[in-house]
Amino acid sequence: MLRKWIVACMAAMLLLALAGCAGEEEKQAETKAEEPEVITISYANFPPASTFPCVQMERWADEIEERTGGRVKVETYPGGTLLSAKNMYRGVLEGQADIGCLSLAYYPGVFPALLSVNLPVGFTNATVASLTLWDLYEKLQPKEMENLKVVTMFTSAPSNIMSKVAIKSLDDLNGVELRASGALLKMLEQMGAKPVGMPMSQTPEALQKGVVKGLVSSLEVLKDFNFAELCRYETITNLPVYPFAVVMNKDRWNSLPDEVKKVINDLGREQAEWTGRYMDGHIQESLAWSREKYQIEVYELDQADKDRIAEIGEGIIADWKAKADEAGLDADAIYRDMMALKGKYESQYPN
Repeated sequence: MLRKWIVACMAAMLLLALAGCAGEEEKQAETKAEEPEVITISYANFPPASTFPCVQMERWADEIEERTGGRVKVETYPGGTLLSAKNMYRGVLEGQADIGCLSLAYYPGVFPALLSVNLPVGFTNATVASLTLWDLYEKLQPKEMENLKVVTMFTSAPSNIMSKVAIKSLDDLNGVELRASGALLKMLEQMGAKPVGMPMSQTPEALQKGVVKGLVSSLEVLKDFNFAELCRYETITNLPVYPFAVVMNKDRWNSLPDEVKKVINDLGREQAEWTGRYMDGHIQESLAWSREKYQIEVYELDQADKDRIAEIGEGIIADWKAKADEAGLDADAIYRDMMALKGKYESQYPN
């Protein structure tokens, strides 16, 4: 009798334990079901991780993860590890990456309205140029971006000459081989140089082998690519900035919850300004580093040379207007809008 009673008690305890386990599993399942699914987004970029387009990418990724409470995880791919610069546009359209960073100058004829910011209009810092680009996009909503979601936009700092030979005036520029890209090629040729078009990744070897005697780009590359070691002479020209657009695959964008979309949208302009400010500060840091480590020399052109550059620039602007008009755009209106925005932000963010 006692044995039966003990067995019955043990059976009852076992049943209670099993019921408790089942209840706990149900609670865990319910809790798990209530937790939102973690969304993973891939973000491709083409320059090395230490350069400013990738620095802004990492900042954006951190902000998105923090502002969504960890619901969104951004996997970043710098240095062309997922998509190269030339494949970025198609790669994002086709969904090889959810997000990609486009250098708009790498796609001549594709983004005529936004490339107005690439004209030689004398931007003196990246903050002004980046906010001008963002506001211009917001106003124009160009049709070439209809198949993509624009996440943010920004520009490089103005382009200046970094060379192995001292260029103190435009006369010193005659016949000097300089690496450049985009709109700068034609402009440098009219300034008397011998422009050589090539990707930035090929420039260090070209400098070492003497294929080029310098390059024209924003000055942060003195440190980021260690160009200061070879290019000890820097000439301030404030030639065009390079515009960038961070874009997302449209289907991927449409799949996101509304609250995630709001976080991304709210960060668009803020990211443009942050990147401009970062870039301007990094330029000063790179110049100070280059002066201390390599004793670089920095030259300013006289007013006559500046006027000559402005005159050459007018021809480049006229050519852009003609091509934009041929593409069905109101080039004069776009140019006026761009210059008005430039003036507005120059008063807020003086150099």
